[in-house]
Amino acid sequence: MTPLTARIADGVAAIPADQWDACAGAANPFVGHAFLTALERSGSVGGRSGWQPIPIVVDGADGAPAAIAPAYAKTHSQGEYVFDHGWADAWERAGGSYYPKLQVAAPFTPVPGPRLLLRDPAAAPALIAAIEAVTDRHQLSSAHATFVAPAQLPAFEAAGWLIREGTQFHWTNHGYATFDDFLDALASRKRKAIRKERAAAVEGLTIRHLTGAAIGEREWDAFWTFYQDTGSRKWGRPYLTRAFFPMLGAALGERVLLILAERDGVPIAGALNLIGADTLYGRYWGCTEDVPFLHFELCYYQAIDAAIARGLASVEAGAQGEHKLARGYAPVPTWSAHYIPDPNFRRAVADFVARERAAVESEQTFLEELTPFRKG
Repeated sequence: MTPLTARIADGVAAIPADQWDACAGAANPFVGHAFLTALERSGSVGGRSGWQPIPIVVDGADGAPAAIAPAYAKTHSQGEYVFDHGWADAWERAGGSYYPKLQVAAPFTPVPGPRLLLRDPAAAPALIAAIEAVTDRHQLSSAHATFVAPAQLPAFEAAGWLIREGTQFHWTNHGYATFDDFLDALASRKRKAIRKERAAAVEGLTIRHLTGAAIGEREWDAFWTFYQDTGSRKWGRPYLTRAFFPMLGAALGERVLLILAERDGVPIAGALNLIGADTLYGRYWGCTEDVPFLHFELCYYQAIDAAIARGLASVEAGAQGEHKLARGYAPVPTWSAHYIPDPNFRRAVADFVARERAAVESEQTFLEELTPFRKG
């Protein structure tokens, strides 16, 4: 048997798209070549962003990649949505240097998905070993694979990585033909509240769903304004550049869904989504006019409408947000995996992760009781 060899590539764009996507598949757009190269070419990652692309590649016997990790050298912990600032502070107080660290992720994207991109599933252990080798040889404090697809957790567990649990809120399509079918599954009081919210949100507005070539520079200009407003309020500065959005639209075409709210023909709010094989992924939202309930309408209810129309199985509307519960989004666990070479630091983090998981799972049980669906 020819041994597998590992290497670090000079960015995602340095790997041919067909070779990358042969490993990534087509189901999840956030690990595809188009999305990740748009981040690079737009300057959203690389340079002084603190996200340096260093994809780790395991080549097969045929010389083409058998497995790839979408890896980044990080000099901070922003844009990850799995918070390790406390770990960084503890390691720095102990005299270590937490940064740079190695992040295996889709940048700025709290979307669960594959973090081991595998043309050959048998190459998974070799890819994890390569990630560990890069961490060790460059004397990095740690490696982190965030928002790992549940099916890939056993590979990380077998390698001895620490597994951390979190919570998101997803909507599941139980065979609904219409939004009213979904509402019929809810308790009467919740149905009435949602109908009231939706009516108030869209009064005097026009809602448009745009994909592909229907999203032009006018629409991207409007959405950039929305994105900047949200980004400046949440993060201090937006992560993505203006150039990223039309690049994404050109690369993904009909897999990009922009939902706009317009007043007298002028966009006042928008929500940007990507369409996967069976999931609608809500990613970015913003507005220039404060309209009650419009955020819920564009990001949650219109997303449900779009998913039902396309026969999609679920909507994932981003990180956190217990307010999603009342809108029919239920708590689901999310997972990350962490490689920490220093044994003392690893023990401390392992203790934290175990205590945190007990609290997270207790909260999930509590939140499940608060969902608006009819009981019994």
